[in-house]
Amino acid sequence: MVTTYRKVGVDITGIKKSHSAIGQIISSTHNLQKLAKVAHGFGHYAGIVEIPGNKFLATHTDGVGTKIIIANMLKKYDTIGIDCIAMNVNDIICVGATPISFVDYIAANKNNQHIFKKVVRGLVKGAKQAQVPIIGGETAIMPDLFSGKGFAMDLAGTVVGILSKKEMMLGKSIKSGDAIIGVKSSGLHSNGYTLARNVLLSKYKLNSRIKGIGHLGSAMLKPTEIYVKPVLEALAKCQIHGLAHITGGSFTKLLRLKNIGYDLDNLPKTPPLMQLIQDCGVKSKEMYRTFNMGIGFCVVSPKNNVVKIRSIFKKHKLATYEIGKITNKKGVFINSKKIA
Repeated sequence: MVTTYRKVGVDITGIKKSHSAIGQIISSTHNLQKLAKVAHGFGHYAGIVEIPGNKFLATHTDGVGTKIIIANMLKKYDTIGIDCIAMNVNDIICVGATPISFVDYIAANKNNQHIFKKVVRGLVKGAKQAQVPIIGGETAIMPDLFSGKGFAMDLAGTVVGILSKKEMMLGKSIKSGDAIIGVKSSGLHSNGYTLARNVLLSKYKLNSRIKGIGHLGSAMLKPTEIYVKPVLEALAKCQIHGLAHITGGSFTKLLRLKNIGYDLDNLPKTPPLMQLIQDCGVKSKEMYRTFNMGIGFCVVSPKNNVVKIRSIFKKHKLATYEIGKITNKKGVFINSKKIA
């Protein structure tokens, strides 16, 4: 039984090394444009450039990963666009930026207007939730790029955000004693699907009905939550020291904010779908390094701001939990056990 992300071909440690190597290479381009001075490059949730008028632009690109395989297996394409918007806007708000424009990229092995329209309707639905205009995109038909005779595609996008210098949120203010607020996820979101598919589909069928979960395929295809509105409101009204979208690498993502201690000792009960994955043989440490475990977004703030921040998310009908605190003991700890 395959029980780790690495065994199914996704080596997070190796990927981080590749990211580092890529970051070093692209840094040679940072002084090429006089009108856009690089304020923050590779390594956070978005790159940031300073533009004339004392404003800053943040840019981020992301896709939906192999979740698209589930959409293809179910022949259901109307929600995958929401995921694409979410994966981009949820990242860019982590640096304090307001999303202002989005472009999409669809690559497919054949032209299928019926499917493309469904995908784009999902993009529009997500864009309305995030209040970000879709201003263009690209649809590329490349029959030689995908294996198999059936329809296949990939979906990604790029978002641009705007912010001022005082709005910039890079985690530098995080300090020991700060609280970590976790915001509920809507499901697996758009990460860990290579492991989830290999584990779950070795035992169940996508059309299986499972107690506490319902239709497995529908549960796996549930769209990623979009956190833009409550996060931007909280940034405007509260003191916040750091923001993290819990995606690939799960809670190890917190170290992207600041190399300090993240003690998570009050996480909510594991959601049924993720519990099912764990019951299929995936060890606890691997779960917390791969899946969001019910927490899709984290807010780091002083203790005296917790109540106000949680009330804002509640107003937007999103459940929150005070899941832990910042310590000086470097690393990410789940119930005292270090995972990163």
